[in-house]
Amino acid sequence: MSAKSVLLEPQHLLDPTLEHTLIVVKPDGYARGLTGEILRRIEAKGYTMKGLKLMVASHELLAEHYRDHEGKPFFAGLLDFMSSGPVVAIIVEGQRVVEGMRALMGATDPTTAAAGTIRGDLGRAWNTPHMENLVHGSDSVDSAKREIALWFPEIY
Repeated sequence: MSAKSVLLEPQHLLDPTLEHTLIVVKPDGYARGLTGEILRRIEAKGYTMKGLKLMVASHELLAEHYRDHEGKPFFAGLLDFMSSGPVVAIIVEGQRVVEGMRALMGATDPTTAAAGTIRGDLGRAWNTPHMENLVHGSDSVDSAKREIALWFPEIY
């Protein structure tokens, strides 16, 4: 599957007074048919989607995305999992969106994620060597800028 990209507004029209973050619906979320529910929750929170891309991520993209984890025991399995099927990459815009999306996603471990969060309501622990927790979200404004540039190079 080649990347299909929909940029809702050109990058120069992104509101410079607001934050932007990268959200990725992981292969488990896509395979379970949860993409629509995840997108609904983002919109219900009041955030705006500025870019949307359905793709199977390459090992090269994922290796750069997860470069901070290189050399860790789970790195190869993470790349294999994240490239195992379609993902949906999303540019999300809003005030304090990085912090807000991290709260909306919930704790990394879906078993302990709070009710009302994406991972708490929709995720569960699978007996796999890698974490299948439905979504990725940038962990800082700087990470978001780097990750958006990786996943949406056509806007820079």
